[in-house]
Amino acid sequence: MFSIFTKIKERVEAFLNEKNIVTDCLNKIEKKTGIKKRYLAIGAVSATGLYLLFGYGASLLCNLIGFVYPAYFSIKAIESPNKDDDTQWLTYWVVYGFFGVGEFFSDIFLYWFPFYYVFKCLFLLWCMAPFSWNGSQVLYRHLVRPFFLKHEATVDNMVSDLSGKAMTAAESVTREVLQNLAKNRTIHPAERTEPPKELPSSSPVCSHFCLPLLDYYLALLT
Repeated sequence: MFSIFTKIKERVEAFLNEKNIVTDCLNKIEKKTGIKKRYLAIGAVSATGLYLLFGYGASLLCNLIGFVYPAYFSIKAIESPNKDDDTQWLTYWVVYGFFGVGEFFSDIFLYWFPFYYVFKCLFLLWCMAPFSWNGSQVLYRHLVRPFFLKHEATVDNMVSDLSGKAMTAAESVTREVLQNLAKNRTIHPAERTEPPKELPSSSPVCSHFCLPLLDYYLALLT
């Protein structure tokens, strides 16, 4: 347990020593107030916890905590040559996605749970914690991965069927549109109730390129 807190402390210290927008703000406040940025960070975390308990808009703040920090380190992982951190943050986003879907359907009940957003924030912090048995790793290995491996073939078939139906629907809509254009084009001049209007100056270009293209598509469809 002591090693876990030590690792978290080292991660926080490394983050505070990096150059980013958060540390730049802390450095400016430290210069003006004389308070070390470590204590400023502790105060900010404490204020965030109190706001989650009693503040308005705690849902937005909790979602920002679960998104901004992981997104920042996900970008750093993409830009780094090491691929282990890529797997770490991909695992987090998979678990975060499953959690978001589950929360969407249960939020109406969980909203009334006392200190729900505090527990949600602690859960997200556990999922992104810098040790091997953090929440995202545990949930992925014991819940997400077994479920995926069990239903992988079924999901692949479902996705394939949906994509095939979408392609068929797109082809049918395109065919109907082209056929309607062809019908409007083949109307006899005698059936017109008014003289044809003059086309704009770009009509020779349209008749030269668009109409042969329409004939080509109609030939393919028939």
